[in-house]
Amino acid sequence: MGEPASLCIACWGKLQHLDEPVCDMLGTPFAYDQGPGSLSAAALANPPEWDRSRAAVAFDDASRGLVHALKYEDRQEAGQLMARLMARAGRLLIAEADVLVPVPLYRWRLWQRRFNQSAFLAQHIAGMTRKPWRADVLYRRRRTKSQVGLDPAARRKNVKGAFVVAPKAVAAIAGKTVLLIDDVRTTGATAEACAMALKAAGAARVTLVSFALVQAPAKLHI
Repeated sequence: MGEPASLCIACWGKLQHLDEPVCDMLGTPFAYDQGPGSLSAAALANPPEWDRSRAAVAFDDASRGLVHALKYEDRQEAGQLMARLMARAGRLLIAEADVLVPVPLYRWRLWQRRFNQSAFLAQHIAGMTRKPWRADVLYRRRRTKSQVGLDPAARRKNVKGAFVVAPKAVAAIAGKTVLLIDDVRTTGATAEACAMALKAAGAARVTLVSFALVQAPAKLHI
């Protein structure tokens, strides 16, 4: 990274942007345009709890550097770039959203890291798009294991029932379209648990924008 919130040409060229056409639910790329709202075979066979999703880039060596720079090194310029790419990839979902909500950290993990990277991204996307965002909607009511290294079934079990909507925030999401913001989507277990909590609390629709999407979760750990 050279200028603030920018990448050199070589690094930019290494990012695998997940541009349209993509599956409307999973955000996975199609080989050719199948029309608006098209769904992949995977989405039809096992539809997620959320309604639509997009991701800016594929998770690989190039995007991992940005994710880790924000998550573990407090490199805010990396997060600003990630937010810009997410706003571009998720522009259609952002336009229809009533409120942006970051995936929360458990309070002890938040204390250890000092900040929530998903909240950082949500705040910057909201600032760029003039959409409201709230970090007090979802919270983790119990500590969960790190998802790194867990298979899909173990990830779902790990986060099942871990998220709830704060009572004071129920009115803010009732009947609304809520856009979840997260840095990396691996199997989608965390986002699904969040979506279930939001819909149980009255959200009409839940969509999802991530920075990076792991396209082969069984083969790649973050």
